[in-house]
Amino acid sequence: MKRMPFERPTEHYDERIFNIDEQICSLLKQRKEISGNNPGFPPFEYISKWASAFELYEDFLKAVFGSLRSEEHFKPMVEPSGFRKHIPVLQSIEKGAIFYSVTSIRQYNNASVITFSIDWDMTTDLPSNPHKHSHFELYLGEKYDCRMTNGGSTSGHSSYNYVVSPPLTDDISGIELMFKEYSAPFKNRPTGIEIVFRVE
Repeated sequence: MKRMPFERPTEHYDERIFNIDEQICSLLKQRKEISGNNPGFPPFEYISKWASAFELYEDFLKAVFGSLRSEEHFKPMVEPSGFRKHIPVLQSIEKGAIFYSVTSIRQYNNASVITFSIDWDMTTDLPSNPHKHSHFELYLGEKYDCRMTNGGSTSGHSSYNYVVSPPLTDDISGIELMFKEYSAPFKNRPTGIEIVFRVE
């Protein structure tokens, strides 16, 4: 999702801790390299042990390790600019009682934008409906960075926009759009559902 610009919360900085903060950055780099930028989350018993040993609050450590889960979440996002054209896709897949579709790709000078739509029978639109709180990630291969920027839902319909960079070629024949479902943001708890559109 699109993030708000971060503003420095205070002008104060204790210069005596500069070397410590620099060491923290060095350790973060080591942590990322060793874990392949996929560290997971420490078991709560580790957090309790560290909180006790280093005189820190457990909830503070939980928040710290929560934000350290993957640097990729903070990667700068391309803002599409210079609209060029629409490329028709016009594909749909029905799974169970849910209808998934991609109608077109919007081409910009620096990115592509794909809208993924989900439709269902609004008479079964209940809070317990499993698709109501799902999150889909788009995969196009190692070459492309795909980010969901925004989305919305009404009775019987949801749609999500994904920015793809670098932009796709105008000839999209042979491309495979894979949407993987997760039950929480940031690729948490995969459901095993994959919606794949293959463009001929």
